[in-house]
Amino acid sequence: MVLTDLLYGVHLVAVKGPTGVDITSLQLDSRAVTTGTLFLALKGATADGHDFITRAITAGATAVLCENLPTDLEESITYIQVADSALAAGKISSNYYENPSAGLKLVGVTGTNGKTTVATLLFKLFSAAGYTCGMLSTVQNQIGDEIIPATHTTPDPISLNALLRRMKNAGCTHVFMECSSHAIHQQRLAGLVFTGAIFTNISHDHLDYHKNFDAYIKAKKSWFDSLPSSAFAISNADDKRGTVMLQNTKAKKYYYSLHKMAEFRGKILENSIEGLHFVMNDYEAHFRLIGAFNAYNLLAVFAAATCLGLEKFETIRLMSGLQSAEGRFDFVMSESSNVVGIVDYAHTPDALLNVLVTIKNLKHGPQKLITVIGCGGNRDKSKRPVMGEVACEHSDKVIFTSDNPRNEIPGDIIKDMEAGVKITARKKYLSIPDRKEAIKTAVSLSQAQDIVLVAGKGHEKYQEIMGQKFDFDDKKILNEMFRLLEK
Repeated sequence: MVLTDLLYGVHLVAVKGPTGVDITSLQLDSRAVTTGTLFLALKGATADGHDFITRAITAGATAVLCENLPTDLEESITYIQVADSALAAGKISSNYYENPSAGLKLVGVTGTNGKTTVATLLFKLFSAAGYTCGMLSTVQNQIGDEIIPATHTTPDPISLNALLRRMKNAGCTHVFMECSSHAIHQQRLAGLVFTGAIFTNISHDHLDYHKNFDAYIKAKKSWFDSLPSSAFAISNADDKRGTVMLQNTKAKKYYYSLHKMAEFRGKILENSIEGLHFVMNDYEAHFRLIGAFNAYNLLAVFAAATCLGLEKFETIRLMSGLQSAEGRFDFVMSESSNVVGIVDYAHTPDALLNVLVTIKNLKHGPQKLITVIGCGGNRDKSKRPVMGEVACEHSDKVIFTSDNPRNEIPGDIIKDMEAGVKITARKKYLSIPDRKEAIKTAVSLSQAQDIVLVAGKGHEKYQEIMGQKFDFDDKKILNEMFRLLEK
């Protein structure tokens, strides 16, 4: 593609060199540059692409996008200077792949908790309704029946637009994607045309990146502020920041709620281990998902489906048969002792609280709740004592263990969690850094009909330790321990 066409809609500070040159690829990584590449020099959290411009040129780059021009300019290279290279990279990536989002009904979901569940349910709902759909999520990316492993909640702008182009070429009409706060802040969504946007909730998370809660909120809100008037914006009215999130958007505003006046209202009639008996806008049905937090997720899906034109009764009928995403309140059960195992991705205080309260409300008689929980290394440390406190307050027994310790010592992470436990609850917990041993111990402590919750990793099939990823699947390990229990 000619460089001139790639620069359509990009605010330019300066251009040094011809723009009529052919560009055969876009690259963010100088190691992947070949002849004909436009190298996009972005300033990242850990590295600055500007430091690799010379390497990219040596590898054959034809042009370079940057915020700061190098001191010595190569005569054979075209330099495009912009004020914000991340913003420009999104628009250029969209142009390179012929603006695929403009030909799709693209709906994004953001919030601390519920993003994966809402995006997955929407994908399953519209697929069941006969549409060819795409999905970009933490668990996996999907084009119709084709599953593509996910490496990030929201891919970089080049990968993102490449996937959207594949979806468009495959005949997809609807695409549902998670939009992380990192992706919004880093302008990975720039250049995309959204049909709709959904806000689930916001609570304590990612403060290692955003530094403070206010910056985290502003990152989420900036996406809604950027929506066009042709889009719809849906928000959780029961979240204390649900109204604020939409206050400056040009999009058509809709709210969903269990407790307040809203366009999409819900009421829980019964919440049991079999699911939710639930009313949405006067439509009563039974759903397979469990817990009040999933009632909100279902309302968000119903609202989006309505905004996208799906008939309401048909929406309810199809939704009643849907199951949640992998690793989200995922059930397993031992055969003879009837010990219930639940695997959940809950890795924030609010998400953990939601899951624990839901389980407590489902318990009966002498059933005990045994929780296995850890916190990720090299991430927001301030939430660790809160996670420890929440786990001990709402469980009968807790085992603190490793999550993804990354480059931290697991014992140090566990000490941070222990610091939040109240004196009256200190006899409730054990600390076992080895996650497999922790799950084994939890199962061995259980008795008939007890509930073992393994929280924090959900769908993940690995454990990240000192820069390496090792095979680890909570659900697989839990099943293995249940089989040992039967012997």
